[in-house]
Amino acid sequence: MFIKTGDKVRVIAGKDKGKEGSVKKILAAENRVVVEGINMIKKHQKPNNANPNGGVIDTEAPISASNVMLIDPSTNEPTRVGYKFVDGKKVRVAKKSGKTLD
Repeated sequence: MFIKTGDKVRVIAGKDKGKEGSVKKILAAENRVVVEGINMIKKHQKPNNANPNGGVIDTEAPISASNVMLIDPSTNEPTRVGYKFVDGKKVRVAKKSGKTLD
């Protein structure tokens, strides 16, 4: 998967198209990501120690990794991702600028 936890991404498809956020969690087996503030849903929560009252809470739901694009930190624009070997290590490279991302 071309995205890692903590990366800044922009949504390119779906109801939140155009919004940006950082990746909180990767679900690699399902090819999905959880992005902070994106794809918010209402979840009915039973009372527990963390939330003694329970109730309806807002939380982020996973979206498909194909619906987000990584943002190049140097240009602050969405870019496709390639891979290159530098000093024997595989690193991610921005396709537009050619600069390394890792």
